Amino acid sequence: MLEKIIRVVREAGELIRCAHDVEQDTTEKTSPSDLVTKYDVAVQNYLRRELLRLLPEADFLGEEGEHAALTQPWCFVVDPIDGTANFVRDLGYSNISVALVRQGTVEYGVVYNPFREELFSARRGEGAWLNEKPIHVSDYDPVHALVLSGSTIYDREMTDTHFRMLSKLYGQCADFRRFGAAALDLCQIAAGRAEILFECRLRPWDFAAGSLILTEAGGQITTLEGGEISALKSGSIFASNGRCHALLETLRD
Repeated sequence: MLEKIIRVVREAGELIRCAHDVEQDTTEKTSPSDLVTKYDVAVQNYLRRELLRLLPEADFLGEEGEHAALTQPWCFVVDPIDGTANFVRDLGYSNISVALVRQGTVEYGVVYNPFREELFSARRGEGAWLNEKPIHVSDYDPVHALVLSGSTIYDREMTDTHFRMLSKLYGQCADFRRFGAAALDLCQIAAGRAEILFECRLRPWDFAAGSLILTEAGGQITTLEGGEISALKSGSIFASNGRCHALLETLRD
C-alpha cells in the first residue's frame, strides 16, 4: 500500500511541477493569507480519484471543498498543496501530504516536496524514509535546538499566545525558522534538520502524515497540553526530537 500511495503522490506532484501563471489562478478563501489556486483543486481531485481506486471503501478528508461525515474505518487525509502561499510566490517550499488513517490511527504517511524531489514516507512500525533512505531525528539538546513554527495566520485570536511561546523557546534554544508548510516542517525534524515545531492550531491534513513520519523517525508529538493528537481533528501540536520535548513544560508558565 505504501508503494502505491507513493506512486500516486509522485504523479500528482507533476501537476505542481508543471504549474504556470499561478498568481492569475489564485483566489482568497477567508482572508488574504488563506489562498487557493486551481492547482490545489486539480491535485486534490486527482488524489481523490487515484487513492480511492487503491482503497474504494475508505473515506476521503481533503483540505479543499466540503467535508462530509467520516463513517468508514479507513480514511485518506490529504492536503493537495500544503504551503499554498509559498507555491503562489514560487518559494519552493510546498508539499503534497497524504495519510492513510485506520480508526483514528495513522498507518501510512507520505509527504512530497516536488520542487526538491524529496519524498518522506513511513509505515507504522517500520521506520521512516527520505527518498527510500532511512532517517532519524537528531540528538541535539535544547540549547542547540532549531525551533520551527507557524504564525496562527488562520486563527489570529491566538497570535499573542503564539508569540509568547515563541519568545520563551527562542530564549532557551539556538534559533528559529518560519517556513510556512507544517507537514514539511515535521519532516525536517524527522530528518534531523530541526528539533522543535509548535503550532497553536492545525487542521488534520496539515499534520496527519507528518506526525507518523516524525514518530517513526524517533521523534515525539503531542498537543500543547501534553495529550495525544487526533489525526482526524484540528488541534495544537508540539513536536520534537524527543530530547527537547521537556521544553513543553516551560510554555505553560
